[in-house]
Amino acid sequence: MLTTALTLMVLAVVLAWPVPILLAGADWPPRAPGLALALWQSIALAGGVSMIGSLLVFGLIPFGATPVSALGAVAGYVMAGTLPAGATLAGVMALCLAVILATHLLLNLSATFIRAERERRRHHTLIGLLSDPLPFDSTGTRVIDHAAPVAYCLPGATRSATVLSRGLLKLLDPDQLRGVVAHERAHLRQQHHLVLLAFKSWHSALPWFPIANRAENAVALLVEMLADDRARQEVDDRTLATAIALVGTAHLTEDPGTAFATAGFADAGFGANRPGTLPRPDHPVDGSAEMVGPRVHRLIGAGTVLGPVGRIGVIAATVGLLVLPTVLLVTT
Repeated sequence: MLTTALTLMVLAVVLAWPVPILLAGADWPPRAPGLALALWQSIALAGGVSMIGSLLVFGLIPFGATPVSALGAVAGYVMAGTLPAGATLAGVMALCLAVILATHLLLNLSATFIRAERERRRHHTLIGLLSDPLPFDSTGTRVIDHAAPVAYCLPGATRSATVLSRGLLKLLDPDQLRGVVAHERAHLRQQHHLVLLAFKSWHSALPWFPIANRAENAVALLVEMLADDRARQEVDDRTLATAIALVGTAHLTEDPGTAFATAGFADAGFGANRPGTLPRPDHPVDGSAEMVGPRVHRLIGAGTVLGPVGRIGVIAATVGLLVLPTVLLVTT
């Protein structure tokens, strides 16, 4: 089992450093954001399983010939209060570290989702008090009285909302506004907040891990591109690109107070938070400027979709990363 532990450790290191750096710097993800998003999720999951699995397998070496049989034997030794021959302090520490790390990640994930759900409920209450229905709209779109251009989606277990500001309604023409609304509703339909929360949890659980921050930013951009692709079915690319550019640069021509609100609280999509009043629990609150350029370039550039060979390669890598750690843990 030592070979399995070492293999899992090497896999964990590769997925924690060179692979995310290469993927974050690659030029193909904007051509296939859905596949790129799936690959990021596969890297994160396989990396976590490999990291925990390597510690677990190393610690289980004295307990049995395979990880599965060794796990079954651990309970008997624990009940008897003894350790098998060959057990070492390093092995026991590896087992404890595997349990602590797995518990830490799971508890952090649960806490992140619980906090986000609490914030969403509070946010829904505030929206109900501070907004009005969009006239002649029956889809639950709400309008807040704010001069800064704001547009975002607010998911919920039983109710969802798309929130716009009066500043946005004044800034955009009807076609541009239709594209923005389609973009935000795509976030709701595709449940992007769940993906963002998972990577936010990973980053908060391992704040000292630079790749977690890189992954969170890359995933945030990919979900915006996926929502853009849905909006492209409603309006042409240039109209959508113009809307993104207008909202992304609106703070440059606003008064200092509004400019601060837009620049300091802009989300990864089209909008800005209302400072101190309407927090955004589901989107990053920085990096908006960095996201505007790639999205606009993707829409107005002469980019091509990822070819069949490339798509097959990405799918194979995604599936392979999910299967390999599991196979190593179960069959060796």
